[in-house]
Amino acid sequence: MRTFLKWVLRIVLMLVLAAAVVGFWKREEIQRLMAVNSLFAEDKIVHNFSHMDEAFLKVDLPRGDGPTWELPYGPGFDLPEGTDGWIEDRTVTSLLVMQDGQIRFEEYYLDTGPDDRRISWSVAKSYLSSLLGILLAEGAIDSLDDPVTKYAPDLEGSAYDGATIRNVLNMASGVTFNEDYLDYDSDINRMGRVLALGGELDDFAASLQDSFTTPGETWQYVSIDTHVIGMVIRGATGRSVAELLTVRILQPLGLEQDGYYVTDGAGVAFVLGGLNFTTRDFARFGQVVLQNGSHNGQQLIPAEWIAEAVAPSAPTEAGKIGYGYQWWIPVGAHEGEFLARGVYGQYIYFDQARDVLIVSTGADRNFREAGVNEENIEMFRKIAQSL
Repeated sequence: MRTFLKWVLRIVLMLVLAAAVVGFWKREEIQRLMAVNSLFAEDKIVHNFSHMDEAFLKVDLPRGDGPTWELPYGPGFDLPEGTDGWIEDRTVTSLLVMQDGQIRFEEYYLDTGPDDRRISWSVAKSYLSSLLGILLAEGAIDSLDDPVTKYAPDLEGSAYDGATIRNVLNMASGVTFNEDYLDYDSDINRMGRVLALGGELDDFAASLQDSFTTPGETWQYVSIDTHVIGMVIRGATGRSVAELLTVRILQPLGLEQDGYYVTDGAGVAFVLGGLNFTTRDFARFGQVVLQNGSHNGQQLIPAEWIAEAVAPSAPTEAGKIGYGYQWWIPVGAHEGEFLARGVYGQYIYFDQARDVLIVSTGADRNFREAGVNEENIEMFRKIAQSL
């Protein structure tokens, strides 16, 4: 009996030691997974959204050695009635309003500040769209109607086999993908755990096998579609998205701080939502788009591409919010009104007719409630109209 107990104790000790060794060896991955699992916790979300490099791997996006694009301050103005309540209800962390290239209002909330580099979430999709437009104009990509497998052959045999670049730009790939952030086992949350544990998103995209409709027929928001755009860009150029975005768009902007992309374990940028910049640096990108791609005498993004990208070309339902090439178009939008949008309250709102740009960041855990997005857009419209 004693001999048996000795063997049991030895086995238990060996298992404990083995677990300790594995825990030490994988401590960074375990720490990242724990951070991801509490990423949206009520008491941590505001801090986390300004410190995403504590939870994920990253690649820096250096601002370069050029001068900073100084954003001048114009005359202040009173925000319209109801804005204070909206800021509190929607857990807004920053609000910046520009008109005619001048900052008319800038404020930070919930102990955040102007130097915080904030997660973009899906606002990053609109950055990637702009990069694709540059490459298309230069001929690195032949046509939006090319199949994605022409540039990303790893997707052959997956649910993306047969989808075109235009299909994935429009979020009309037909690929089955559960985007429910509140469902632990959803595809979007499984993807987050792949990131945290150092997995590869190319493999994740190629593993998707199910489609719910023919590509191009139905609009359904599928974030992994944007990763496929990144695969197309990398395949067409042989260069990383981080490098291309830095050289072609970010450094000419004159950012005030370096940014960074969250990456997967292979160092591939999380292009569907992983950009991190200050609020003012998000505004610098937005101001270039507002100016039809032109800045400081240089055409950074083709004006023709911006006009095409922000037009409602996706097969969305009539009377519902429209979608272009990774850009949103509000219901009843007037010409030149569109937006980039990310979950939990990240927005860049454009009103070209009024020469107004609004950047809003947030940590709104109730962003999925009915009518929240419409409420936010109406608030942006009220602010723009009050200038």
